[in-house]
Amino acid sequence: MVKKSSGSKSSKPPPRTSTSASKSAEGPASGATEQQSAAAILSPEEIKAQQKLLNIFNDTFREIFSDDEFDTTLQKVKQALFNRDFETAFGNEQFLEVYAARWSPGRALCYSRVMSQIRDELGPLILATSVADSDVPFEDEVEMGRFSPTVDLEEDERVSKSSDTLRMLAIGGGAAEIVAFGDYLRASSIVGDLTLLDTGPWAEVVQKLHIGLTTPPFLSKYASAAVKATNAALVEPATRLRSTFVQQDVLQLDSARLSKLLGQTPLLITMLFTLNELYTSGGIKLTTAFLRNLSTIIPAGSLLLVVDSPGSYSEAAVGKEAKKYPMQWLLDHTLLQADKLPPEGCEWEKLQSHDSVWFRLSDELRYPIDLQDMRYQMHLYRTTSRPSN
Repeated sequence: MVKKSSGSKSSKPPPRTSTSASKSAEGPASGATEQQSAAAILSPEEIKAQQKLLNIFNDTFREIFSDDEFDTTLQKVKQALFNRDFETAFGNEQFLEVYAARWSPGRALCYSRVMSQIRDELGPLILATSVADSDVPFEDEVEMGRFSPTVDLEEDERVSKSSDTLRMLAIGGGAAEIVAFGDYLRASSIVGDLTLLDTGPWAEVVQKLHIGLTTPPFLSKYASAAVKATNAALVEPATRLRSTFVQQDVLQLDSARLSKLLGQTPLLITMLFTLNELYTSGGIKLTTAFLRNLSTIIPAGSLLLVVDSPGSYSEAAVGKEAKKYPMQWLLDHTLLQADKLPPEGCEWEKLQSHDSVWFRLSDELRYPIDLQDMRYQMHLYRTTSRPSN
């Protein structure tokens, strides 16, 4: 069945960790510009690639879609998101699976498009190092899951010793991020080492999608010989994708723990529909402190990718009055004014910035339930070494 996409605001899915604020809110001007996405006009190859991602979600959550309680659970998740009751919405595996089946596929397609658009900037992060060399040492109290499907040991050793590696830390990351990252690996020969950090218990969902990315799709016994011969996993060999999930609040991480997550070599850090929620729920003061701490310990040459709802505002009390500030303004105010950062650590430069971008879905895509177009703002920053005095 062809699933129609819609550009109306009322049809947009509830965001993962953020909601759009009123455009009439007071605050520094954002200078918004509108950049139209060409996603609705896709080549046959692009549609095929996007359909593969949707198939992974469909196959992974096939039992969820067929569950008689799916619609009821979906309504409960929607209500919790509407009430901004994230503890309920993301508090158990059943709700997370329904959320991932409903809203993560569209996000994954969008995130994959964004990653492909910054491919040139990601190039310098790809390092000739084995997966074993990029292990992140966590303290015992940090809950984590490492997912490595059974593979041929000789192939495992060959990939580990010879392949370039791209490391990514997805703050607030889950189902959409791992699938988008897997798709980035699809068209390359590199190894991907992904760490997902979130307060929700996403480990089981992430593990299922990891398996879906690295295992050939299930085929009917009636499939033709030609189909069977070309049936392959999105990421092959399976050792090219390494994923780790850490259940932790990033705003509660001290410098030592955050440093262990970041490692010693340049990496991509993403906050995809996460940063504005940190500002609104965690507070501007605490989120600013986190960004400054990040600037102190992040390896030089790393990238920070921020994607969020356009027009996102956060409120802060200034004296006796409360004012709302655009998320982008808060981010630039923290990162791009070197005198406001700690004297040690790195400085930041902005590489790309778009205030409003449409991601439009093709009507040729197939999925069991409706998926909607989405609109987002995107900002990409790179760290540089602070010049010595």
